[in-house]
Amino acid sequence: MSKNKNRPWQTKYGARRVRNEEATVEEAIAAAQGLSDDREEQIEIASALMGVPQDQVRAALLNLAPVRKDVGRAVISTGAAARQRVVVVETKRPRRIATDQRATGQR
Repeated sequence: MSKNKNRPWQTKYGARRVRNEEATVEEAIAAAQGLSDDREEQIEIASALMGVPQDQVRAALLNLAPVRKDVGRAVISTGAAARQRVVVVETKRPRRIATDQRATGQR
């Protein structure tokens, strides 16, 4: 809590203080990936969010793991226009399990 510049306040449970942490470039990239599918737009959005050069964001984006392609995604809107709800469904294909023929008794 050494980064905290705020003074603590007293509650009935004792002194309390709030720790403020700066967002990281990886968190800004995750937010940008939720807003856009285009990689260059993601770089621009993350750069604007963090106030850092686009080259620094581009380098961090290239170091991250690529987005999985095998995840199916569907967006479903339900309800009336006044009470509209959006449900996002993500499905993952099951992994194929290689069976050992010796273990099953087949040859």
